[in-house]
Amino acid sequence: MSELTSLSHGSTATLDEGDRKIETTVIARVDAASDVILLTVAAQDGSQLPSWSPGAHIDVHLDGDIVRHYSLCGDPDDRSSYTIGVLDAPASRGGSRYVHQSLHIGDSLTIGGPRNHFELVDAPRYVFIAGGIGITPIAAMLRDAERAGKPWTLVYGGRTTASMALREELAAFADRVTFWPQDTNGIIDLPAVLGSPDDETAVYACGPEPLLAAIENICDATWPAGALHLERFTPKEIDDTNDTEFELELAQTGRRITVPKETTVLDALADVGIHILSSCGEGTCGTCETPVLDGVVDHRDSVLTKDEQDCNDCMMVCVSRAKSPLLVLDV
Repeated sequence: MSELTSLSHGSTATLDEGDRKIETTVIARVDAASDVILLTVAAQDGSQLPSWSPGAHIDVHLDGDIVRHYSLCGDPDDRSSYTIGVLDAPASRGGSRYVHQSLHIGDSLTIGGPRNHFELVDAPRYVFIAGGIGITPIAAMLRDAERAGKPWTLVYGGRTTASMALREELAAFADRVTFWPQDTNGIIDLPAVLGSPDDETAVYACGPEPLLAAIENICDATWPAGALHLERFTPKEIDDTNDTEFELELAQTGRRITVPKETTVLDALADVGIHILSSCGEGTCGTCETPVLDGVVDHRDSVLTKDEQDCNDCMMVCVSRAKSPLLVLDV
């Protein structure tokens, strides 16, 4: 998908199943749309890649210390390779441009993952909404729903028809897929798409922030709690004007440390020798998720759902802070 993260934060993103990276080779590169390529990689040692489920992303280690996260859009049953879709975004921080200009068949690529904070829940039916490169995780989801025999619909928006990847594959699903190029159709008619809220439909959306914010507003007002599932490309805006310092208790040692108002929990922990795995530094990838045992978290991430945040049992230490004077972390 489009870039979800910025430079790595001192430690590299790693596999859920262990602190390791995978050395791969680019085995295919396909121009999937006017500014999107599909890149397929396989393990250099010929081994099977870790299993994954729809909604998962991998960490891609690029030039220098750059780590980016791209959604997997291939077949989870085929562990011989991974396929990602990458949008050429000139205004981004350089990762996508590097992929488009510098990665070709035969090149080596270090990856980590997969990780999934956008799991497809079991539901009687689904409404999928994708904007631009947001189709990459959604494509794997609707294939999964199709195999399970679940009713689903997809509305897929893009700037132009030529900019929309996976069109031929999606067109095979006939009237269950609605293509919505903005240059001819305008913006997606979300009130119509989301006009029939019910308890048995899960709504999944991925795309640019204006689209997701509009979907969130409608679903918060009219759909049952928990129906909406989002994955963001970029972090939500954070108001840090009233930040204050607070205390951390490290439950495994009983040690207490202070987090100054201008310092993240991630950095405060690193300053005392506790290095939490991290990657994006902006609350979008979920790598630095840390268990919380007590206290009230000021959640500022773009990963957890509202219900997950309300559970108050974990936090993304790269951006989230405390609403209470003390947080107790299981570290």
